[in-house]
Amino acid sequence: MLSRRGQQLYEVLRNVRPLVLNSARVVEASLAADGVSVGMRAVLEVLAEAGPATVPAIAERLDLARQGIQRHVNDLAALGFVDSRANPAHRRSVLIDLTPAGRDRFDRIRGYELASLDRMAAECTDGEIDAAIRVLRALNRDVRRRVVGA
Repeated sequence: MLSRRGQQLYEVLRNVRPLVLNSARVVEASLAADGVSVGMRAVLEVLAEAGPATVPAIAERLDLARQGIQRHVNDLAALGFVDSRANPAHRRSVLIDLTPAGRDRFDRIRGYELASLDRMAAECTDGEIDAAIRVLRALNRDVRRRVVGA
């Protein structure tokens, strides 16, 4: 017999899958004029929020392969949005950081996204949104533990 809790959490995950896919489509379309992909945008966000980081650290934070992150970093560098510098903690792994142009571009992208999101899910209260955030964080934590533990 399936538990109600298990069924509810399954329903959350069932809704997350198309949400992630459709969100990526919307973000990709909104970024097309900037020449920035969803993956590149994710790298910009990590750097904007956490500061300079190595490619492996960015990859770990995004749960993605280092090789893919390196491609995004290369593409962002070609656009002048990131640069690299020596890493005092590790001779061979450079630090990637936003350039002023990269910071400006990410701030503009984030501002547009937040303004768009502000008009969505109008029927949901702030409390409901806070509860959704808590549930999704807990699910992400527990699912990630299962992946790491496997």
